[in-house]
Amino acid sequence: MYMMLSGHTALITGAGQGIGRACAEVFASRGADLVLVERNELTLREVAESLSDKGVSLNTVVLDLTDLEAAREKISSLADGKPIDILVNNAGFDRPGTIARIDTDDLAAVVKIHLTVPFLLIKLLLPHMSKAGWGRIVNVSSVYGASGGKGEVAYSAAKAAVIGLTKSISKEAGKFGVTVNAVLPGLTLTPTIERVMAEKYKQQIIQEPPLARAGLPRELAQVIAFLASDDASFVSGAAIPVSGGWDG
Repeated sequence: MYMMLSGHTALITGAGQGIGRACAEVFASRGADLVLVERNELTLREVAESLSDKGVSLNTVVLDLTDLEAAREKISSLADGKPIDILVNNAGFDRPGTIARIDTDDLAAVVKIHLTVPFLLIKLLLPHMSKAGWGRIVNVSSVYGASGGKGEVAYSAAKAAVIGLTKSISKEAGKFGVTVNAVLPGLTLTPTIERVMAEKYKQQIIQEPPLARAGLPRELAQVIAFLASDDASFVSGAAIPVSGGWDG
């Protein structure tokens, strides 16, 4: 059936809310077994409970991925168990600010979650996918990764690096039957955006894209699910804007 994921196991990071939660919901609806990674135990439990009747295997992992040694140990253990053949690198956070305001600690923190963590998870899971001869890796970047964003110097730099990571690893992984792609969200109505971003700034951004609205997490998740499916078997090394036409 169209874009079904039955018989596959997807590890989704940042699965407790927003795009990660939407991915969990969409992937479960298409038959994928799930490994959901999130540092917030409460939100992760809520997601798991909401998916308990979907008829798929569900493994929840409470983990701060920025603790790299803990992440290495846990993900290695998972990879040695049930094969994980889909990886969605979604976890992230922002430290907004101009170059005058951002310090090296802020930059390092943002780069760590957006670049170093995906690098580590790919390094741990790609060998298993390659051995199996099938795999899908989808990295969540941002339109700011392609265009830069005013007052988003650390985030934009990290998300640009995600695009480079995606394109580079796609060249290594393709011969093993593994595709590697990135999605570039525009303004998306995640709980964090809803809670933190002032309405006037949302409205300013909403005027930019041709579709003149913000995206919904599910709209991002549906593109990610496509890239994880066999329907996207000839798509690799792509950085796909999912932004309503907004280019940042």
